[in-house]
Amino acid sequence: MENERIRKITITCHSIPIVPRYAETDRAGMIHHSVFPVWFEMGRTELLRANGIVYKDLEAEGIFFVVAELRLKYRKPAFYDELLDLETTCANVTHAKVEHTYRLLRRENGLLLTEGSSILACVSADRKLRRVPEFMYPESA
Repeated sequence: MENERIRKITITCHSIPIVPRYAETDRAGMIHHSVFPVWFEMGRTELLRANGIVYKDLEAEGIFFVVAELRLKYRKPAFYDELLDLETTCANVTHAKVEHTYRLLRRENGLLLTEGSSILACVSADRKLRRVPEFMYPESA
């Protein structure tokens, strides 16, 4: 491990609350499609934090992740000021990439509103592909 302060990943699924802001809606009163990737990034950041890892510490070690692929499936609309939960799961880690899945649920009834996935490539500070550090591989149960 490059830095002993960075711990091994043990939590692979984490949920955060989302309360859509008015600025995130379109004229129809629904959450604008451009907002979901931002929320997904929030989910990834908080999943790392739940594991005791802060992204800026990874950057300080020369470890960066860039989005190589992003998929979204809109099932039902989300609206301003409703209580939502975003579940982020680290689905797979390989030598060059980290894959996440996302589920946005209406807290009131658990209804699935949006689901998605992303693939992040691991790169160095000079933007060259690099191996995903060993500590990023989740511990086996």
